[in-house]
Amino acid sequence: MIELAYSLVIEATEDPTFFTFYSPELEGFTGVGSSVEDCLYKARWGMEEHVSLLRERKLPVPLQSDDPRIVIQNAKRVSSAA
Repeated sequence: MIELAYSLVIEATEDPTFFTFYSPELEGFTGVGSSVEDCLYKARWGMEEHVSLLRERKLPVPLQSDDPRIVIQNAKRVSSAA
């Protein structure tokens, strides 16, 4: 079982060793990893650190999700205006 407090979106890029991730429920939380597994590992511990930082700065902390989702998708392509 993957234990996350918040939902997570992992995006694959054109580089097979570069992934980005963020939580739609935890504003400002983002990161990068070299694989899906790396993103999951970093997200789990990063979410805890992010929440601790929010509390330390007396900023609002969203309630943990009752049913966090993990979505793996391709990153949106940035179209170049020529």
